[in-house]
Amino acid sequence: MIVLGIESSCDDTAASVLEDGRVVLSSIVSSQESIHAKYGGVVPELASRRHIEAIVPVIEEALSNAGKTLDDIDGIAVTQGPGLVGSLLIGLSFAKSLSLAKGLPLTGVNHIEAHAHAAFLAEKGERGGAPGFPFVALIASGGHTTLLHFEDATAYRVLGQTLDDSAGEAFDKVAKLLGLGYPGGAAIDRLAREGDKGAIDFPRPLASKGSLDFSFSGLKTSMLTYVKNLSGPPSEALLRDLSASFQEAVVDSLVTKALWALRATGAKDLVAAGGVASNSRFRARLSEMAEEEGLGLYIPHPRYCTDNAAMVASLGFHQLEKGRLAGLDMNAKPTWEGF
Repeated sequence: MIVLGIESSCDDTAASVLEDGRVVLSSIVSSQESIHAKYGGVVPELASRRHIEAIVPVIEEALSNAGKTLDDIDGIAVTQGPGLVGSLLIGLSFAKSLSLAKGLPLTGVNHIEAHAHAAFLAEKGERGGAPGFPFVALIASGGHTTLLHFEDATAYRVLGQTLDDSAGEAFDKVAKLLGLGYPGGAAIDRLAREGDKGAIDFPRPLASKGSLDFSFSGLKTSMLTYVKNLSGPPSEALLRDLSASFQEAVVDSLVTKALWALRATGAKDLVAAGGVASNSRFRARLSEMAEEEGLGLYIPHPRYCTDNAAMVASLGFHQLEKGRLAGLDMNAKPTWEGF
């Protein structure tokens, strides 16, 4: 089955052509990073306008790179939510129009659930490993930090989630506070490599054993208090130590809760996905934990950790196989509760 995936949940316009739920024939992402950088975050109205401009050329490029035409497509998968409602509606409107015009089956995909499916992706000609069911997925991104327990490709339950800021949001807000620019996660990751991760003892919120929920607002406030108490702007050396110490607190919280979730469910495989899974320290700590515990660890290539349409097409493949189809009345679901 050849599935066309369409993703427009936030500020990236993406399209992908996927074969049989795993083989990536093409994956195109049009980033809006340069548009939003000067504002220190995504401006929803600007994001929507750019999606309108980008969606047709992005889909055309995805088809061309895959060596396919619309006549070769067997189904369409599109992100239905969660996300920015204006951005979601651009992708949904285009997908529904395409479905109607070509008579193709259509399915709407949960963006967060789709992130876990990035672990199944493989380039053409490659044989990548894949997690076995059941598995635990830790999705850490700019909008969500969530632990999921997957029983099969389309059945899962929520084990825990953030009660306030997501991990990615905390990275971006702290980077802005420190004057490191946007997006913040990559900037902090770079500086942290040269800093002392034990220099400042930042708190680990919700550290009580048994809680699988996350909280990062208190950690962000601790950084704000520390910076306000300085006599002047932090030196380059202090910036490196602050970045390393903050990053370690976030990573420690994520890795600890992931391990607790694995032990609570008895699952032997862990998937870590979402934009924060591109962080080098997070990946290293997860690898250490998996080796110590004898667990299977599956972290997608960084290009599939951030928002992309290949993961959307992967989940969409399984939904189409099971007959989970959407009609032309499908609407955007900007919040997780909508699902």
